[in-house]
Amino acid sequence: MNNDPLHGKSLKTIVEQLVDFYGFDTLAELININCFKENPSINSSLKFLRKTDWARKKVEELYVRTLPKF
Repeated sequence: MNNDPLHGKSLKTIVEQLVDFYGFDTLAELININCFKENPSINSSLKFLRKTDWARKKVEELYVRTLPKF
């Protein structure tokens, strides 16, 4: 049994669920990165997060903290 809440979750799924739950405006407040503030879209966010480890880590941490609320 794998207890990792990120196990089997694609970054796309994680970002989509966070956007559905919070919206880009709230996400930008929670995680201060431009891909959530400047013309945000799922695809532009994924492009940025895939090449920026620190930002991806913040998104994954927020996802894990938000899981109980989904």
